[in-house]
Formats: sequence, C-alpha cells, structure tokens
Amino acid sequence: MSLVGLDPLLVLLGSFGLLVALQVPIAFALGLSGAAVLYTTQMGFRMLADLMFANIAKFSLLAIPFFILAGVIMGETGIAERIVRFVKLLVGQAVGGLAVVTVLVGMFWGAVSGSGPASVAALGPILIPAMGKEGYERSFATSITCMAAALAIVIPPSIALVVYGVLAETSIARLFLAGIVPGVLVGLFLIGYAVWLSRKHGWRGGTRGSWRDLWIAGKDAFWGLLTPAIILGGVYGGVVTPTEAAVVAVMWGLFVGGVIYRTLTVAKLYRILVEAATSSAVVMLVVAFAGVFAWVMATQGIVDRMAQALLSIASNPVTALLVINLLLLILGMLMDAISIMYITLPILLPVARHFGWDPVWFGLVVTVNLAIGLVTPPVGINLYVGAHIAGVPFDRLASRVWPIVAVSVAALLLLTYVPEITLWLPRLVMG
Repeated sequence: MSLVGLDPLLVLLGSFGLLVALQVPIAFALGLSGAAVLYTTQMGFRMLADLMFANIAKFSLLAIPFFILAGVIMGETGIAERIVRFVKLLVGQAVGGLAVVTVLVGMFWGAVSGSGPASVAALGPILIPAMGKEGYERSFATSITCMAAALAIVIPPSIALVVYGVLAETSIARLFLAGIVPGVLVGLFLIGYAVWLSRKHGWRGGTRGSWRDLWIAGKDAFWGLLTPAIILGGVYGGVVTPTEAAVVAVMWGLFVGGVIYRTLTVAKLYRILVEAATSSAVVMLVVAFAGVFAWVMATQGIVDRMAQALLSIASNPVTALLVINLLLLILGMLMDAISIMYITLPILLPVARHFGWDPVWFGLVVTVNLAIGLVTPPVGINLYVGAHIAGVPFDRLASRVWPIVAVSVAALLLLTYVPEITLWLPRLVMG
C-alpha cells in the first residue's frame, strides 16, 4: 500500500513515536520523521539538506559552540575549584553549609557555562565528595548538585535562551537579563529546602577558615568571579552582542587559564577543543534535524491544528499555562531541552500570542521547565552525569531527586503566575 497521501500529522507523529520506541536517538528520530512527511507529501528529499543547513546557518547560533568552549575551558583550568574553595570558607560551618555552597556555586557557574551537563561535570567531582565527607547522604548531595547545575540553562549566558531567542525571534540580550531573577529564585527555593533537610539530619558546612584564609581564597578566585561581569557587562553595556560575548568568554577563559593561573597546557588545550567540538556537534545536529521537524509541522498546517486543539482544551490563560507546564515537564522526562523547544515552540508560540503573553517572560517559563527536565527520570541527563561521578546507582538517585523536583516546580509556578518577577529587571535596565 502506498503511503503517499496519508495525513501528514499521522505520518509525522506515528513515525516519530515508532522511532523513539525503537530507541533511535532523538535527533535522528526528528529528522527521519520529518523526511517521512516530505516523502508522503511528495515534496521531495532534495529539500532535506537545504533545510538542515538553513536551520544552523544563523549568526545567533554561533554563540552555542563558543559558550560550550568557554565553559569547558573554565572547568578545566581550575576556576571552578577556586570558586568552590572561596564560597566554602565564606559559608563556614552553617547548617547545611555545603549544600548552600553547592547551590550558590551552581548558580554562579550558570553565568559561566550555559550548559547543565557541563556544569555537573565541572562541579560534581569537587562538591559531591566534599558533602559526602561531611556526612551528607550521597544521593541527596548528587541530586542537589544536579539541580543546581541545571540552573545553567536559566541564568545567562544560556544555550537554551539562545535557541529560544532564535525560534521566537526575540531579543537574546533581553532574555539573558530576564533569566537572572528566575534563576536566583529557583536557587533560593533549593537553599531553603537544603537548610531544612540539613537541620533535620544535622548536616553542616566544612571547616571554618580564618579571615586570612578567606582573603587568600577570595584573591585566588577573583579572576574567575570576574567572568560573569566580563560576559554580561559587555552585552548590557552595548559593547558586544550575545554572540560576540561568547567569543569574549572564550578569550577570557584562555587568558585566565594560560596567563593568570597558568594551568592551561598544550595537551589540556587539545582535550578541551576535542570535548567542546564533540558537545557542539551533538547540539548542532539536534538543531539541524529538529528544525526539519518544525518546518514540516509549520508548512503542513500541523502547527495550526495542534495549537487550536490546545486552545480548545484550555480556553483561559490560567488553565492554558497549567497545561503547558504539565506538557513541558512530561516531555522533560523523555527528551533533551533543545529537541523539546523545536517540537513545542511552533505550537506554543501561537498560543502565547493568542493570549497576549510577553514572549520574554514566556521564554523563561519554558526554560525553567526544561531545566527541571534535566533532573527528571528516566532521561534526566544531569542525573546520569551525576550518578557516574558519585558512583551512586541511577535508580536510587532517581528516587531521591523528586523532593528537589517538587521544590523547583513550586518556584516555577510562582514565576508562571507572577510575570513581574521575571520582567521587572529587563524593564528596569532596557525599558
């Protein structure tokens, strides 16, 4: 029986679901299901290569490989270790001190890395053993580290916000500014939970250092602590665009690692370039294939049909936001953040326009959802990285992470229904 003439929606979702069930990587599942629609609608496979190229040939997306490279450089040159040492001395022996340190450093590292898994890889080997040594339950230590690292895709510079800005045709600089308060708010919720649980179990910080120790550690960490100011100050000062800021971040990392700390060797630089190139290739492959999927949805009228279906389920904004959050949280359990954006935003952005929602605020609601998705089983990629670092069985870690997910969702709901929390800072700075 010929497949030509079948309903494009049936072909697209049917082939995608089948490929996912066969455990085909998400990027290829998206591309192949899009190609299936091109075949059944007789649009021709010749368009496939052009579509893939068009999806990645965008100036704004150049920020992705450069921010990935910057994050790897700063993780490999000892910047993370110096920042952790300074914050540990700053917090001292307070109740839940090391857990608080973990969240604070995760929030700060978000302003350096832009990638959740990369942040776990940089911070996990330092923070998880330190908490274990002070008596913290290892699965909790790993879970809180993974969620704190997930804030890297909310707090600027963020790869997810770059992708959203491109898809929604929204100012990336404004999105970066809007990401600061939501990232800090989720972090404060995590700190509150960590302190409460630590008081219950008697978990504390590390050894309290002298003022001299604190001064030495602060001086040593100064160049790393200056990194967000260099990156974001250039953007909001009008000196560089977000894409150019990514290049500045790379050069700053090379300067700090090679000239200030002198930890950057030729062999280490080679490893850094290989790791960054591999990670960037994976992300850009997802962007290329997911873009084909999104284009097919738009041209075949699938977007309009699904948007109308969503509006029929939730006819008022309060219910619509609840449904959207639930949808994104469920998808976050199954896919990576960029794939989710390419699949859902063509459907969700018309809904947002229908209700007159601010695209910057909506972008942060989406991104916080996706950050939570980085730690939700069964496909929470941060958890896999953390479990490997900590030597904790994944199933045990997956069962321990749900209270942290619940706390993060509480912060998400606050951001969802009080948009001013997200929007006041960009309005204050940029008007």
